[in-house]
Amino acid sequence: KCNKCGKPIYVEDVRENFYVCPKCGGYFRVHAWRRIQMVTDPGTFEEWDREMEVSNPLNFPGYEKKLEAAREKSRLNEAIVTGCGKIGGNLAVIGVCDARFLMSSMGHNVGEKITRAVERATREKLPVVLFACSGGARMQEGCISLMQMAKTSAALKRHHEAGQLFVSVLTDPTTGGVTASFAMLGDVILAEPGALIGFAGPRVIQQTIGQKLPEGFQRAEFLLEHGFVDKIVPREEMKEVLGQILRVHGVGKTADGIVDNSDKIQDVGGESQSDVQNRAGVSAHTAAQQKTVSGVKTAWDHVLLSRKADRSTALDYITRLFPDFMELHGDRYYGDDGAVIGGIATFHGMPVTVIGQQKGKTTKENLKYNFGMPSPEGYRKALRLMKQAEAFGRPVICFVDTPGAFCGIEAEERGQGEAIARNLFEMADLKVPVLSIVIGEGGSGGALAVAVANQVWMMENATYSILSPEGFASILWKDGKRAKEASEVMKITAKDLKKLQIIEKVIREPEPANEENLPEIAEEIREDLDGFLRKSSQKTRE
Repeated sequence: KCNKCGKPIYVEDVRENFYVCPKCGGYFRVHAWRRIQMVTDPGTFEEWDREMEVSNPLNFPGYEKKLEAAREKSRLNEAIVTGCGKIGGNLAVIGVCDARFLMSSMGHNVGEKITRAVERATREKLPVVLFACSGGARMQEGCISLMQMAKTSAALKRHHEAGQLFVSVLTDPTTGGVTASFAMLGDVILAEPGALIGFAGPRVIQQTIGQKLPEGFQRAEFLLEHGFVDKIVPREEMKEVLGQILRVHGVGKTADGIVDNSDKIQDVGGESQSDVQNRAGVSAHTAAQQKTVSGVKTAWDHVLLSRKADRSTALDYITRLFPDFMELHGDRYYGDDGAVIGGIATFHGMPVTVIGQQKGKTTKENLKYNFGMPSPEGYRKALRLMKQAEAFGRPVICFVDTPGAFCGIEAEERGQGEAIARNLFEMADLKVPVLSIVIGEGGSGGALAVAVANQVWMMENATYSILSPEGFASILWKDGKRAKEASEVMKITAKDLKKLQIIEKVIREPEPANEENLPEIAEEIREDLDGFLRKSSQKTRE
């Protein structure tokens, strides 16, 4: 019987369905070796530190017998299996907790095995993937168990400082000292659907506060919503997702962590750029036409075009330019903001980090993306991804499109001003190339918070301003109806800002910039982006 729905199920059906109930979708816990079999390439896993001497540091009565019983039940020496293997052809150090062994609690030997594996990964310049599943600290080892939190965290800190990747995968359950140490320190944090994840267990919380907990509390979906998990990955997709993450982080890395993309930026399949254009259905004549500046327009015309409901959004450009884009979520502090999307991808084989301010095209989408107005957690998510890009030597590409940062009570309570200021402060010193492209509205500090870059480009009909023309007119002239007049005075068009040397490039666009002509516009951006990354690579080498 399924322990979730109680219905009878065939064992073979469960095995073939990645140990997920075929009737209710409930997840069964997976043994360590079964997990290794699921995610590693056949025949590639080599176990490390298989045998370790029994440790009973407190001489706790009956502890050795419990350990012996756990060994017989699980056929494991301890609650975690560590070693090295390939995932989708990518070599990685792997650790998998096994709940059969004292609920995979973290004692001295568990902490020691993780630390040794991470330290060896650091020496051999390999990424680390750890599957967490634990009830927390091992009570029978007292403060010795507590110290494993610090020991594993210190090893991962050294691994991070060496520029190496750590992917943490949270499975059911991940609680206590494991959550409060290595499990939540991943450069990328994945979780299985419905996994229980928290510091104090739900029963302890309920008994302490005397209140009934809300539905879904401390489940993986709860953590995604609150900004602590990058992505929830169904079990059947885990190997593919891990392989993609490892591949993106592995391409182009040198020993010192700086990207050498000299041989990575190349035309698709060795074709010339004109071949790529023709293959995409863009003739030389059409390409020339798209570069012809349209008729003379007023600044207000540009404002209206930049705000058009069907104008292509950041996500439209991202999916067109980076087909393997993997979105990552959360600021690791409070929440996930739909107004800012970001993640990892490759551009002609080169790893990049991509960030975009996202608007919707329908009322439902605009509510989901908060009309493209980021909250503090959106800016903090963007900065987290930028700092991650810096750690792994990836260029950062930002798509700017916001009427401005969200102004509301909750945004002020969570530090909107500090979040924007922190981005400006940190972006000014990023050690990787940063390119920001204003594709629609560039509204004030809300836009600037992702536009402190080596170069800033603008779409021909985009705008970039200190605030909206309506706000400008209201403040200076006490008359918001003079917005059209204000837009002319403010010098907010791409042409004006290029002349003022605020931006470096104007990307010409056919009108209107929507789904119909997205391929043409994306092709020009692709060509310009190729040139930017080539030049950035050359400067890095010099």
